[in-house]
Amino acid sequence: MSEIEVVDLKKNFGNIEALKGISFSVGRGETLALLGPNGAGKTTTIKILTGLILKYEGRVFYRGRLFYPYDRRIKSLIGMVPQHNNLDKELTVYQNLKLHGLLFGLSGKDLEIRIDAVLDMAGMREHKARKADYLSGGMKRRLVIARALLHEPEILFLDEPTVGLDPAVRRSLWDFVVRLRTEGKTVILTTHYIEEADMLSDRVVIMDRGRIVAEGSPKELKGSLGRFVLEVHTPQGIKEEFFSSREEAIAMAKEFSFPVRVREVNLEDVFLRYTGRRIEV
Repeated sequence: MSEIEVVDLKKNFGNIEALKGISFSVGRGETLALLGPNGAGKTTTIKILTGLILKYEGRVFYRGRLFYPYDRRIKSLIGMVPQHNNLDKELTVYQNLKLHGLLFGLSGKDLEIRIDAVLDMAGMREHKARKADYLSGGMKRRLVIARALLHEPEILFLDEPTVGLDPAVRRSLWDFVVRLRTEGKTVILTTHYIEEADMLSDRVVIMDRGRIVAEGSPKELKGSLGRFVLEVHTPQGIKEEFFSSREEAIAMAKEFSFPVRVREVNLEDVFLRYTGRRIEV
């Protein structure tokens, strides 16, 4: 049985079709990336799956149980990291966590133990007494993730978890997400970063304009095109040819008088193949 199953999900905002009937499933302990440009429907999907959007067409199942937005039993399984940090800036790190714990019914010694545990996991114990407003962008992001883990959810949603962060901080957060995978958490993340989806996910669902255009493991999706790509930079634009080996690509490159480049296939190549355009953020 799947941890989550999404069946023919549709959502309109006025005349805008945000989701046009998408279906996919997530296995227990799996990390699934929803990859696509801004406006693809990724955040709308996450909001439906976490009960933040109340009206939609289609069905969502958690462990075979039909989900509806007020289902407390299912919501207790979920931790949510929104796209934008929504911390209380006037409260300390500790106070932000304690407030969240109280809202989830934790209290007393159990709450203190959980706060210490997530502070250690996020590497923020020494910042416990600092106001959230004085934290760096990366530390704020860590705190939001730590807060989402406070009530020990089994399923964690990460909506653009590293957006706006510099590359060094982004990679430190990748390490954090990898740690969650080793602990058996089911993780669903949205991203428009190709490398992020490739590195962190067991499986990728590529979305564009409210539809799923491709789905599979990063290796499967890239392998469907080949292992290497030859880029030929012509006056009319970049022409791409795919090959199973670097040697084949290099041999073909010798036939062109234009500048060329040989590189490994990435997930953006897959997106381009299915949509005719590159991911624009």
